[in-house]
Amino acid sequence: MAITRFSDINIGGDNPCFIIAEVSANHNHDLNRALEIIEVAAKAGADAIKLQTYTPDTLTIKSDRPEFQVTGTIWEGETLYSLFEQASLPWEWHKPIFDRAKELGMQFLSTPFDFTAVDYLEDHGVDFYKIASSELVDIPLIKRVAQTGKPVLISTGMGNLAEIEEALETLRANGCEDICLLKCTAAYPAKVEEANLATMVEFAERFNVIPGLSDHTMGPTLPMVATALGAKVIEKHITLARADGGPDSAFSLEPDEFADMVRVVRDAESALGVVSFEPSKGEVRSRDFRRSLYVTSAMKKGEVFTPQNMRSIRPANGLHPRHYEDVLGKTATQDIEAGTPLEAGHYA
Repeated sequence: MAITRFSDINIGGDNPCFIIAEVSANHNHDLNRALEIIEVAAKAGADAIKLQTYTPDTLTIKSDRPEFQVTGTIWEGETLYSLFEQASLPWEWHKPIFDRAKELGMQFLSTPFDFTAVDYLEDHGVDFYKIASSELVDIPLIKRVAQTGKPVLISTGMGNLAEIEEALETLRANGCEDICLLKCTAAYPAKVEEANLATMVEFAERFNVIPGLSDHTMGPTLPMVATALGAKVIEKHITLARADGGPDSAFSLEPDEFADMVRVVRDAESALGVVSFEPSKGEVRSRDFRRSLYVTSAMKKGEVFTPQNMRSIRPANGLHPRHYEDVLGKTATQDIEAGTPLEAGHYA
């Protein structure tokens, strides 16, 4: 089935949060490893698998000039070209990876970085697209992706308000109305305190988009909080083992960690529940241990009820505490043993 709306695959609305496992560069140039990542992602509970479609030459040029050197990041010492050479996924691997994802019941998408990548992904039936944070300002690329007629995720890392607005305007002007805007901190790994998830809450209201999170932190906290705030998509990097190395391994989750993140997200959704002003099933028994009115000292018929012989205590077998002041000063209609739950017939 051709996907033309996010609703076609239950993204947005009242649907559970859609969880994307990002393979990125964690294939380490081994197709079997890439396929194994797909399998562990499915087992961990991912709804979709995401690739990145580029070559070093579609992203940059081979140059040793200072501006092409990577500094101040975990990739210190690399040139842009050498980094992308290490990280790029061979294009001929897309089909076996997409086929495996489909067999496992997952959706598949990719991030294109130039027009040739869009054309390639269209030829291979990609379900929908992701625009990377760095490409938020690549207006011609965004226009080309929009013209495919498929839904689009777009990351906002490094972006300012004007850049986000221009990207969204470009998508809509070129026929794409089904958009998920992902709050993203484009640091690797990212710091929790720089997440500013309150911004994600603003996305849906200000831009009329599906809100989500593309997360580069190293734990499940941000996905859990984002889900509680209304995120409908969570994207997270996955690897078989960080110890195996690779350009993106340092900020990727291992399979057990990814599964734990999925569990936390599902727990957060479950905890949100629905608006209810009635006791839950688990609370019904606990209501028996609320307070109620009890005779706490033995009373004779005709004796007056006072704070010394009648109190509001647990459990809840007697009259409701609201009747306490009504009963004070009344007289007992019969002899009453200490520890007797007060009833309407006990006083007059």
